[in-house]
Amino acid sequence: MIADTPVLDLDDAAMLEAADTGGALRSAASGGAQVRATAAAVAENALGRLSGLRPRSLLFVSGPGRASRAAGLLVAALGDRAGLPLVPVTTVPSWAGPLDVVLVSGDDAGDPRLIDAVDRAVRRGAEVVVAAPNEGPLRAAAAGRAALLEPRVPVLDDNRLLRYLGAGIAVLRAIDSTRGSAELPDLAELADMLDTEALRDGPQHEVFHNPAKNLAARTQQRGLILTGDTAATTELAVHAAEVLLQSAGRTATAVDLAVAVAALPQLVDTATAAAPDYDPLFHDEQLDGPPPVEKKRIFLCSTDSDTPAARRKLALFGGAGGGTVDADLVTADIEMVPADPSRAAAAEPAPEPSPRAGAELERLAVLALRWEMTAAYLRLIGGRAVAVGDPGSYDGGHY
Repeated sequence: MIADTPVLDLDDAAMLEAADTGGALRSAASGGAQVRATAAAVAENALGRLSGLRPRSLLFVSGPGRASRAAGLLVAALGDRAGLPLVPVTTVPSWAGPLDVVLVSGDDAGDPRLIDAVDRAVRRGAEVVVAAPNEGPLRAAAAGRAALLEPRVPVLDDNRLLRYLGAGIAVLRAIDSTRGSAELPDLAELADMLDTEALRDGPQHEVFHNPAKNLAARTQQRGLILTGDTAATTELAVHAAEVLLQSAGRTATAVDLAVAVAALPQLVDTATAAAPDYDPLFHDEQLDGPPPVEKKRIFLCSTDSDTPAARRKLALFGGAGGGTVDADLVTADIEMVPADPSRAAAAEPAPEPSPRAGAELERLAVLALRWEMTAAYLRLIGGRAVAVGDPGSYDGGHY
């Protein structure tokens, strides 16, 4: 048997679902539900106090984990296109006041940093939004003085990034729908896209037709290097590396694409020095056993709608080190024109796709969900059970 042979077959849907006793796949697929829950809270006027506010800045105070990563993703994706400064901070600065909005997000309602941020921001007259569990000391600090976007869909810790990403988008849209609106997706449409991706990634689809399973298969028996071609996709690569480690126990290095390109000679030299006589062309793993070197695979996360242009960025890795280093592109396919059954029935040509508001954030969200589904599959085929600590926090369940 070859080393690191998976415990389960990725194409065996029944076995995967039977092994998923803790609901890892269902949790990873719940990104659309989390975003839709935020949209429902907005429809219930949870952010009514922010309507047309036009503040000086939006401050992000985030707890550790997915909340901090979501804030970094929003700042990296929007940059100076948001219509106002987006400022990630560890505490509410002394200059914050009535002209600012503070978004406080995290998983722990007892986190002293989040509680202090709510108290400071309220005392200085800033508008405060709390995207965290409405309980404990945080509930007391925010009671009647802050807008609440509390979690409504229970998921595992690894799968909460899209909840916080949806909260950030909701706040930005509520502040002023005219500033930066071209960069912000509609939450309901984003939720539908995430549900579509989750269905494509479901256990009933085979590897060839399943983006998440295909990605999981390509990570097998490889040292993983995750990269991005922009600040936002590099932030996404870091998120993917963290989820792979926390959920599946797989280690991956996350760097900017330029760093990976600069490190290519060192990667090749290290592999060559470890096994100078190794030739992948004549090595049969069934007969000769595992290769004597750890092969590296570089995954480039990209939101570039021009796929050929994105692939050209990987040209430098082609055939590097005699096959010891290879590279793959990870990109999101998003339908830009909704399907129209009446047009299909009449065999009418569909209109040309056109750029749509929030396209980059939509692709980032879809790729985040895909990596989380990939981590769930790697966890299952590696034979690791999902640990569920508090039965009240997540009920598991099948996909």
